[in-house]
Order: sequence, then C-alpha cells, then structure tokens
Amino acid sequence: MIRAFLAVEISDDLRAGLVRVQHDMKERLTPHLSKDVRITWGQPNSFHLTVRFLGLTDEKLLPLMQEALARINQPRPVMEIPVERLEAFPTLHKPRVLWVGPSEEWLRSDAATQLSTWQQHVESCCCSLGVAPDDKSFTPHLTLARIKMGERQVGPLLAQSGVCDQPLTLGKITVESLALIKSDLRPTGPRYTKLWDVKVGGSS
Repeated sequence: MIRAFLAVEISDDLRAGLVRVQHDMKERLTPHLSKDVRITWGQPNSFHLTVRFLGLTDEKLLPLMQEALARINQPRPVMEIPVERLEAFPTLHKPRVLWVGPSEEWLRSDAATQLSTWQQHVESCCCSLGVAPDDKSFTPHLTLARIKMGERQVGPLLAQSGVCDQPLTLGKITVESLALIKSDLRPTGPRYTKLWDVKVGGSS
C-alpha cells in the first residue's frame, strides 16, 4: 500500500511566482502574529494541482489506473486555468488553508465546465477500480499554506494587510498530463515522488 494522489504539475515560472506571493504574505503577516499561531508554508517543490486524492492505495491497482486514465478523451482546446486570486478554505475570515486559483468569473465559464467534466471522468475511473468515492466538490487551487493554529488571528490580519485585494498575474496551469504522485509523510514534511503520468486523453 502507498499513499498517493493524482495531480497536474505546474511550470517553473508559476512555481517561482508562488514563492514570491508566499514571501510577500510572510512579510505582511509575521511581524503581527503571536506565538500561538502556527502556519505551515508549502515548499516550492510541493506545489501542484490536486485532481484526486487517493489515500492508501494498493500498488496492484496502479497499472490498471494508468491504462484507464489514458483512455479518457482529451478536451479541446487544451485546458488552461488562470491563477489570479488569493482565497482560503473554509473562509478568509477563519482560514485553515490559503490558496491561489482562478477567479469567480472564470469558475462560471465554459472552460471551468470543461475542467469539471474531465475531473468527473477521472473520478469515475478511480471509482471503477474500487477507490472510495470522493464527495467533496472540486475547486481547482494551489495550496500556499496551512494554518494549524490561530486562524481567528490570521483572518483579520489578512483583511488588514490588503493582500487579498491585490489582483494576481501569476500565469496559468496548463492541463497537459496527469501524474500519479506518491506521498511519504515525514517529520520534516511530506516527500513527493512521481511514479508515472499520462497525457490528458493520450498514451503514457
């Protein structure tokens, strides 16, 4: 059994942009945070668009999953997701996860519908192999940080800093392939290893 997930990898330019956003947020927030607040910042090599978290998975299923995912028809044109706003789960007032992703307007677009349809095909492939269904709605995003403690303090500081009001021009996530990534949990943080990938709608 391995702990794994399916994800879209991002470009080096976008990765560098995310690091700059993190740096800006740290400069704005850190001087005002008490010792009770614990924030875990994502490492540059860990940024990715999670499409389906699999959890503990039987390694015997992986070749079958690779074949099934490669048969999904490729959407036309190639899907691109703009990264243009900072948000949080569950809310910016009491954030537990800080992330960047597309605007609300884009999420209502035909492109977003196309992405959602493709993600549902991925979900169907996983369920057909016995993976437990995922009831969470899919929101495309890249995680910048997780607030382990002190979200009630971080929320107001985010609002006061104005960082959430600034438009982002970080680029786009291009959905060209889907990777299976193994996650090894370690005291220093998870270590990710790509095992394989498939072209979106093509062969591996």
